[in-house]
Amino acid sequence: MNSKIAGKSFNPEVMEAKSPSASSDRSWVKYVLIGIAIAYLGLVLFIPAINVFVQAFDSGVAPFLQNLTEPAFLHAIKLTVLIALIVVPINTVFGLCAAWVIARKQFRGRALLVSILDVPFAVSPVVAGLMIVLLYGRNGWFGPLLSAANIKIIFAMPAMVLASAFITMPFVAREVIPVLEETGFDQEEAAKTLGANDWQIFWRVTLPNIRWGLLYGVILTNARVMGEFGAVSVVSGNIAGQTQTLPLFVEEAYKQYQTQSAFAAAVLLAGLALVTLVLKEILERKTQIKDIE
Repeated sequence: MNSKIAGKSFNPEVMEAKSPSASSDRSWVKYVLIGIAIAYLGLVLFIPAINVFVQAFDSGVAPFLQNLTEPAFLHAIKLTVLIALIVVPINTVFGLCAAWVIARKQFRGRALLVSILDVPFAVSPVVAGLMIVLLYGRNGWFGPLLSAANIKIIFAMPAMVLASAFITMPFVAREVIPVLEETGFDQEEAAKTLGANDWQIFWRVTLPNIRWGLLYGVILTNARVMGEFGAVSVVSGNIAGQTQTLPLFVEEAYKQYQTQSAFAAAVLLAGLALVTLVLKEILERKTQIKDIE
């Protein structure tokens, strides 16, 4: 039986005869694309990650655990955790303030502020470290004043904190801004009408609405702080037992042919990345459930 669609003859039997071939062509393309994606991920991600674990446990579990007790390794872990404990709260507070101002206020220069907030995404970490050196180094803008006050910034922990804070500055704000814009003003205005002050509105209305986005930003900030290499390498001097974080320890140990120690530290960083991915997935599912509700 023939029919006409849009002024053209249409034969269902002919279409039925052609559809399996067209479907098989699409399936072929789909499987090829999947194969290319898997091969690419295998070359740049899976194989290198597996190789790190193989090399770390090549001599057995006992040598691996022994490498984790070396003084330089333990100091690198302590310094990395300490920097994270300083930077993450600072950028969390800054990110909340910046997100609230950008999402809730309309003012001249708002677009410029958003662009400035994205600068750490566009600037290389090495360049960020160099900027800190040019500001606080011995021959930098503030170098003479700092030297006169006997304050050491470069090749010390303050510079490492500044570098880590700069690199991770946008994460919390960038995760919270869309959530604030989506929730709108209604609930906050209602709470204000009922007599709640600004602090009560934040704790009881705003914070519950943005909690998943805030936690997501905090997790990303923490992961980036602990894994940062470029900026910290420039400003720290990479002094073992003093200014050496865990990523810097991996590089230095590998250069000194201490491959077991380097791979052991790399396994620890990989474990941190895995935990971050798991927490990220949990928060994304929580956010999806909240959106459905």
